[in-house]
Amino acid sequence: MSFLKYILDREWLLDHLHDRQVRIVDCRFTLTDPEKGRQDYLTGHLPGASYFDLEKDLSSPVGLHGGRHPLPNLDQLVKKLEQSGINEDSTVVVYDNGEGAFAGRFWWMLQYLGHEKVYVLNGGFKQWVLADLPVTTDIPLHEPAHFKYQVKPGILAQYSEVQDVVSGAKSDVVLIDSREEKRYLGLEEPIDKKAGHIPSAINKPWMEGLEDGYYKPAGEQQERFAELSSDQQIIVYCGSGVTATPNYLALKEAGFKNVKLYVGSFSDWISYDGNKID
Repeated sequence: MSFLKYILDREWLLDHLHDRQVRIVDCRFTLTDPEKGRQDYLTGHLPGASYFDLEKDLSSPVGLHGGRHPLPNLDQLVKKLEQSGINEDSTVVVYDNGEGAFAGRFWWMLQYLGHEKVYVLNGGFKQWVLADLPVTTDIPLHEPAHFKYQVKPGILAQYSEVQDVVSGAKSDVVLIDSREEKRYLGLEEPIDKKAGHIPSAINKPWMEGLEDGYYKPAGEQQERFAELSSDQQIIVYCGSGVTATPNYLALKEAGFKNVKLYVGSFSDWISYDGNKID
């Protein structure tokens, strides 16, 4: 197959659009307009693509803790996967509009469920359309599948682990804040109730790993994280566990082996009154 480890090019997908083992997932979403992604899907999507909603399918309702996009109910997510014809043998290709974050969230969720044959479409829907490739309004009816999964807890960072990093109990763990610099520095905070970052975190803005919706090559990703050792344990976070996923993926492409996602992220951290913020 003509893809990097986790990133798939549109030429490969075009050649395999009607492969029975390939399932396509549309994850387009707009944080400021939660219904827009589904409307965009109904207006036109890749042939055979099923729609997964960030807030309805890939997150559970917001609670006191857990951040703005807590982990979804896994049984409900698996049921939706099965309804979309996805089983443990499926090659799953996911796309958003090229931002990387919403497709990244789905990609990470399948990795968490132990399904490794999942890939992000490089360039997303935007570049697919610009290349004048097929789009349809037909809603696919897939034969229901049975999805066997085995959760990989090792790629999920618990709140207690982040506490240990901040307290110095785990001084060898690197905490990466994936938000843009002005939010990391606390100069601007358009979403969360408090501004700043989790103490000891370094800043690696997630959008710097992409260009025009395409992931930068592995060598350039390695340059982004050049001061880190590929053997170090790394925990990535953002505001709510969504935009950190492109950084998680980029780190894996760059050869980092021990990477975890703090799903609750900054919005979970600040939900505990006693936590410090830098």
